[in-house]
Amino acid sequence: MHTPLTIEPQKPADACVIWLHGLGADRYDFLPVAEALQEQLLSTRFVLPQAPTRAVTINGGYAMPSWYDIKAMSPARSISEDELNESADTVIGLIEAQKASGIDANRIVLAGFSQGGAVVFHTAYLKWQGALGGVIALSTYAPTFSDELELSASQQRIPALCLHGQYDDVVQNAMGRTAYEHLKTRGVTVTWQQYPMAHEVLLEEIHDIGHWLAARLG
Repeated sequence: MHTPLTIEPQKPADACVIWLHGLGADRYDFLPVAEALQEQLLSTRFVLPQAPTRAVTINGGYAMPSWYDIKAMSPARSISEDELNESADTVIGLIEAQKASGIDANRIVLAGFSQGGAVVFHTAYLKWQGALGGVIALSTYAPTFSDELELSASQQRIPALCLHGQYDDVVQNAMGRTAYEHLKTRGVTVTWQQYPMAHEVLLEEIHDIGHWLAARLG
């Protein structure tokens, strides 16, 4: 297991963003984004964990960094929920470590791209009990959200920013929209923002994330 990359801010840290990469990427994937955001978030630490390397069924069993195995893409996406839960437990360990270092849970935000976002949704709204500063979900979906989803009062208070490409051919826009609707109907303060892009990250999107974070952590 790789040690998460920790990027300290210019001033003593009083907030933290834990950011999970997508399938096949690594902890360095969002380093440039973290450094760009820290130019305005002067006291926000970024923690970038790396998924374990494991065989991924849809990629012919080829091993790559993966938060959980994807067994099939259609008709419905089939995943290993055990591995998803293990990854969520890893994130919870990172939250607890930040709390132990003196960061208020209300100033800890979880962010994730694609597969990393699915882990973040699962962690924040199904596993974590307690305060949390928010969730940023980039080009992702929520495989464990269903009509039976019931949020605790503290989970309901976790705001979310959902960002998606209009032309995403990896995680369809509708899958991201469904996750957003699940949260919205349950009283979560959630924002939906889409961009003229595929399965990627845009500069304009990073700018919008910076605004959203600054309003909560600035």
